[in-house]
Formats: sequence, structure tokens, C-alpha cells
Amino acid sequence: MSETTIHDIAKKLNFSASTISRALNDNPLISDGTRNLIKKTAKEMGYRPNTMAANFRTKKTNTIGVIVPLINRHFFSSVISGIEEVAYTQGFAVTISQSNDNFEKEDKIAHTLFANRVDGLILSIGMETTTFDHIKLFSDRKIPVVFFDRIVDEIKAHKIVVNDFEGGYKATKHLIDQGAKNIVHIGGPLNLKIYQDRQEGFCRAINESSLELDESSIINTNLTRAEGTKTIEKLIKGGKKLDAIFCGNDTTALSVIIYLQKNGIKVPDDILIVGFSNEPFSEVVTPSISTIKQPGFSMGQTAARLLINQINNKQKITDFKTITMPTELIIRNSSKRT
Repeated sequence: MSETTIHDIAKKLNFSASTISRALNDNPLISDGTRNLIKKTAKEMGYRPNTMAANFRTKKTNTIGVIVPLINRHFFSSVISGIEEVAYTQGFAVTISQSNDNFEKEDKIAHTLFANRVDGLILSIGMETTTFDHIKLFSDRKIPVVFFDRIVDEIKAHKIVVNDFEGGYKATKHLIDQGAKNIVHIGGPLNLKIYQDRQEGFCRAINESSLELDESSIINTNLTRAEGTKTIEKLIKGGKKLDAIFCGNDTTALSVIIYLQKNGIKVPDDILIVGFSNEPFSEVVTPSISTIKQPGFSMGQTAARLLINQINNKQKITDFKTITMPTELIIRNSSKRT
């Protein structure tokens, strides 16, 4: 069966197509009785509004594109929840995609969202992303972009981040305060500023103490579970002297703890552990994992408000903001010496 059109409804009710259109769009010139009759008939006939045609006329889709590295990470899902809450109340739909930290996939997603004419884009770049033409595609055509967490300095846009330097500093200072003397940092790839900042926070805390900064105590990985296991195995089998580890995320912290426990090394008695991101599992595993909490939901809300304001405002913005939100150290059993 073919799609029902306003002309089909008009023919059935013996109204003009313009009257049908006005009624379906709640034009006040149409009486309540006529409007209700037309809407009831449209529903019975299975009429669906042609949103594509309407979008073409208005040059607006009321859709926001969101690209995150991994949807199954609590931080990113929290950001998405914040985005959706604000977007829904403002009449915007949200199209969510994950890059899996793969550049080619991120590039393809961005081009697809661009082709589908999203009104704006919110994203956190993947670990493999070092070139940004796929994002400039939006900014060059005045389509608003907002970055969160993993940002791109080369592109002028609003950016929402947490104080990763502060987080790295607080995590390391806590380990020092617990009596750690030989602290290792398993961090992320340094092409991403968040991992640069966490590492700098680690270094600052070490340098401010009486401890000596050992460059061999800083290892950069992709922070997957497999990489975490591989890294701690290499450290232990290589005879590395260590009594504490600050991990760039909770996934790495968990993989390190599992390896240590399997090999008879006690956490926290022998080695203290602190992660980053406050994944839900970090509270329920044994030992529970000390971590740095990020305000993901608030970041998502802020990102959505900034983007929608640009979409609705339609004025050229030259004063872009970088909003930095605080972190919180959550101390659990993995880093507490009794």
C-alpha cells in the first residue's frame, strides 16, 4: 500500500489540502472540531508526516549527533544521559554512535551524521584520532560542535572537560600519604590531552614530595583490560620495584588487581591501587577500587545546553568557552593501608 498523503485525507473529508495541513500543524485558524476530526481521520488512515520534506523547508532536523568512544563505559553513558535529558526538553532527538576508539569508524560516523544533516555535533574523540578533517567538516560549514572530555585544541568550539591534572595529582598524593615510595603510573596515549594532564598531575605530586621521579615508572597504553594485564605482568616479571600504581582508568586498575591476586600479591597490603572514572564495578569488586570521580551527567547537560543555544541562536560565536569541572577522589579498600 502507498503512503497516505494530506491529499488522500482531503479527498475523504472533502476539505482542501491546505486545510488538512493547517489542522495537522495546529494552526489557530482551524476550529477545534475540524482539527480534531482531521487528526482522528489522519490517524485512522495511517498518515505519517513527511519530516524529511519539512526539514528541507526549514533547513533544520531537530537532531543532535553524539559520538563517544565506548558506550559501555559508565562515564560516557552518564554524559549521554545528561545530553538526552536536556535535548528532550528542548525538542531535539539524539543520534548516538560509538567509535570504539577507532579512527576510521569515527570518521565514517561523522560523515554519516553530516550527510543526515544533524543540527549539531557533540563528541569525545577516540584514542586513534590524530587528524580532524572529519570534524572540520562541521565547523567549516557553521554546524555547531561541542567537545567533551577528549577535546581538540585545533578546532574552535565549546569544550567541557574535568580537571584531569587535579585528578592525577590527588590520586598520586593520596598514594604518597599512604606511605607509598615507588609509584608507577599506567597512563593513556599522550596524543589525548586528558592523559597528558593526568600524567602531569602524577609528576607534580611526585616532584613535590621527597620521592624521585623515575621515567621508567610511567607507562603509556591504550588502557584496555588486556593492556593492563600485559603491563603489570611485564613489571612484575621484570622485577620492577613498586608498592603503588595510579591507573589511567578503572578498567586497567581492575585488570592489574586480578593479575596481582592470581599471583599471590595482595592489594592493598603489598601494592596500593588507584583508578580513574568511578566505574560502577569499582565499588563492588574485592577489594573495592579507589578512584577519581568525574561529573559525567553534568558534563552532558552542559554540552547539550551550549550546543542547542548555538543551534537556536544562529549568531556567529567567536568567544568559545572551555568549561573545567572538578574531580573527586573516592578512597576505597584498594589504597587504604590498615
